[in-house]
This record gives sequence, structure tokens and C-alpha cells, in this order.
Amino acid sequence: MAKKNIFVMAMDDFHQAMLENLRGSDEMAFHSLLDMETAVNTTGYDMAELLDRARQTLKDFPGTVDAIVGYWDFPTLSLLPVLRREWDLPGPSLEAALRCEHKYWARVEEARVAPRQTPRFASVNPFDENVLDQPPLPYPFWIKPVRAHSSQLGFHVDNQRDFEHAIKRTRDRIHIFAKPFNHILEMAQLPEDIAPVDGWHCIAEEIVSAGRQCTLEGYVLNGEMKIYGVVDSLREGAVGSSFSRYQYPSDLEASVQDIMFEDCRRFIERTGFDNSPFNIEFFYNEDEGSIWMLEVNPRCSKSHSPLFEMVEGSSNLQAMVDVALGRKPAFPPERGKYRYAAKIMLREHQDGVVERVPDANEIRAIENDIPGCHIQVEAEQGNRLSDMLHQDSYSFEYAVLFVGGDSGEEIDKKADQIKERLDFRFSH
Repeated sequence: MAKKNIFVMAMDDFHQAMLENLRGSDEMAFHSLLDMETAVNTTGYDMAELLDRARQTLKDFPGTVDAIVGYWDFPTLSLLPVLRREWDLPGPSLEAALRCEHKYWARVEEARVAPRQTPRFASVNPFDENVLDQPPLPYPFWIKPVRAHSSQLGFHVDNQRDFEHAIKRTRDRIHIFAKPFNHILEMAQLPEDIAPVDGWHCIAEEIVSAGRQCTLEGYVLNGEMKIYGVVDSLREGAVGSSFSRYQYPSDLEASVQDIMFEDCRRFIERTGFDNSPFNIEFFYNEDEGSIWMLEVNPRCSKSHSPLFEMVEGSSNLQAMVDVALGRKPAFPPERGKYRYAAKIMLREHQDGVVERVPDANEIRAIENDIPGCHIQVEAEQGNRLSDMLHQDSYSFEYAVLFVGGDSGEEIDKKADQIKERLDFRFSH
């Protein structure tokens, strides 16, 4: 039987290993579509060129193109529906994907199906000469582009001075996302109330981040939604906006999860989103009993993939691939090696020069000595932290730990052992 040819946007070695470990992978052939330097490790996204390069690769392929998938954020998420449409492959329509991707449009749809779970919000044109005369919402609020990723150009605004700083920084750098995103918006049919709020705009949102944050992961196949996991998200930093850990499975009470499931179902039905994995972030304020929908991502979370693999025995990439092939996912399978797993982000909150990073031999020795851990070093020796790509506005992520254990305490113990042996040095 001929293998199914699956094209993976900017496939890297780490995720390729998980793809090749999926159930049924012996009947699949994975091919990279575009490369990391072009589609991920850059701030110059020429969407027309990216689409043309991807099209040429697919046209030149001698076999069948059976699926096109991706686990990266922007610009991958914007490219996928365009390419799938042209190759007549399963996946959400461009408009359905944009109802999730476009942060302002997503809030508009959210408010229609879950008004009590939707914070106050407003569109902001950072280039309006009168933008600083009146804040779009009462202080404090959060402001970010309608399309970015990794919390870039996201600012916590407490007062007029913060607002002026956010607008200045946004004006300087929003072009990184605005130009390529607008190229995609021009291919879509947009409602009259959404079309004027293009990629050069921001969204201001009421701050609802008190309490716990979690993410629902699931998929939609032929109109049927399935939630297969809930992941807790822990935060740190001066304004509590930098992720410090993702942990699976969530220990959030089932009754709260059920409310989130129903909000998620109504939103998915409203948007017409279909034939794709997705994840939706929520906040739960235990003191008030309030639940707030935060953000919708029309993809599986690559950050969660190793966590599912450790706990469930296979990564969420199984759902991504199976849905793209139009079949019910064989996920989650049997249990994995551990009851719990976490992604732990190591951050510096002050800029500086990276004086030293652990070498490959040091990393390998730690991974060999401590079962159930994988270490990714992101900082490069000699570079400034602020020169690293895709960082949020308040911290610098210099390394990531994936750790499995049979309890949260065991994960904490392993993480402490790893940190003690990781010899990073910075000069500030």
C-alpha cells in the first residue's frame, strides 16, 4: 500500500522524531514544507514568496499530496488554509481560521456566544494621531496587535505613561506582523465590521488574568468536536504575563472544565471551524468563580506535544495528522511512562549578554542521569538576550525543560536537579 505523503510546515528534528513515533507512522511519509530559517527563525515574513515556494514544492513532488499540517504559530497558521484550499485538502476555511487567528474578530464572535466569559475589548489604531488622547478602556488594560505571536508587542498598561510606551514600541515593530497578515486578509471575505481592523491595528482588553490559566486541547472532525486534554499554565514576571510552566494533566475541578468545554463548543460552532486541531486558553478566578475565554489557536500546541507523549504514550501530533487525513484520531492511546509532565521555561527578566551556555555533552549527561527529561537551549553564547527572536515584552526565555514524573513533587525535584547542573552565565 502506498504511503500517505504528509507535508509538515518547517519540520524540525525534535518534532519529526515525535511524528515518526505516531501510531500508523509506518504508513506515512513526512516531508518538510519550507524550512525553519524561512518560516520560523526570522522576522521577515514575505507571504507571497512563502506561498510561492510552498506551491512549487508541492507541484514538483512526484507523488500524491495527502495532507498539509503545521504546529507553528504565525505565519504557518495563515499559510495552511490557503494551501489546503488550493490542493482541495481537509481543513478549516480561511475565514474560519481567521475568526480564531484575528484577535479582534475572535473577540467579536466570542461576545456573541459567551458574553459573560468575554472581557471588555476595543480596537486601537496605533497610528491614529489622536490615539493617546483617550485610553480605549479604563486603566489597567492589556494591548497587543490583532495578529502576532509569543506575546510579542503585548503590553500591560496601567497609566498614560505605559500607554505612550506601548504605542511607541508598537509603531516601531508592528510592521513585522501587519504586512504579511494583511496579505492573507486580502485573500479572505471579511465582514464589513471586521475589514477595517486590519493587521496594522491592535486590540485593547480588560485584564482578567487573576487566578488560574489553562488550555483546552482538542480537534473538530466533520463538525464533531472532541476535547482530549486540559493543560495548566503557570505565569511569572512583573506583570504576571510570562509563562513559567505548562503542566499536564490539569488539576482544575471537573465542573469548571465542563463549563469551559461548553463555551468552547459554542465558539467552534459559531465560527464554522472544522477538520483541524485547536486549543483555547481560559482564565478561572477561584475567588469570584468567573471564567474568561482568553485566546483561540487553530492548531495543536507544539509546547504540549512532549507532555502528551510522556503521559498518554503519544503526542497530540497524532490528532493533527489523523484529522488532516480525514480520519478519527487514534488519540489518546494507552498510558505513557509518567502520570504528569511539564514544560518549564527558564527566563531572565533583565537584559544582558549570554556569557556561557552548557554544551551538548553537558546536556546529554544531564538527560542520561535524570530519566524523563529533555533540555532545549535557546540562548547563544556571546549574544544579547534582547537580540533573541520571538520573546515577550517582559522577559527572555533562554532554555526549556520537558520533565515527566509520577507527581508534581517529583517533577519539581527533577527540575531543581537539572537547574543546579545547567551552567548558564549572564552579564547585566
